[in-house]
Amino acid sequence: MAPGLLDLVHLTTWAVCAVIKLPQLVAVLRARSAWGLSVGSLLLELAGFLVFLRYQIYYDYPLETYLEYPIIIAQDVILLFCIMHFSGKTKRALFYAVVFWVGWYMLTLQKWIIDLAMNLCTFVSAASKLVQLQHLWQTKDSGQASALTWGMSAYTCATRIITTVMTTNDLAVLIRFIIMLILNIWVTATILHYSKTKKTD
Repeated sequence: MAPGLLDLVHLTTWAVCAVIKLPQLVAVLRARSAWGLSVGSLLLELAGFLVFLRYQIYYDYPLETYLEYPIIIAQDVILLFCIMHFSGKTKRALFYAVVFWVGWYMLTLQKWIIDLAMNLCTFVSAASKLVQLQHLWQTKDSGQASALTWGMSAYTCATRIITTVMTTNDLAVLIRFIIMLILNIWVTATILHYSKTKKTD
């Protein structure tokens, strides 16, 4: 693939990630409710993103292969705070912030820790999607879950499969993106299914 095409893939990924959580945030803020969203799923996703970002930085991978992660993490933190606010659990946010901050620094105390964390990161990130799926299946209601946000997540995983193959060729990273692509498509389809079911009732 030509360098120009690689740059285009990076740019579209960054553009999508700049607004990836906005549809979800808008839905939550408009409804003043977090119905349909799983706090556990969001916490697992945030943990996975933090580990992945730390891994990329630790191994000095090219900035363009992970530039979107600080943006997504910031959006996830805002979304988490909104969900906790509307659920009446705002005080818990400080606890989670401290846990993530301590974890961020502990990840690079030893090389084996960051390597193990990256391998576990795929399971943690997959668990976040499975927890959201379970929540959707139990409630049979998409609530405020945004199919657009999840669809954009699927797109960014697809683009990152391409960029990983072309730049770092890191197998652990590649496997992570393939699994996340499949699960993001599954969550998107489930949200659309329950949105359609809700409209026909």
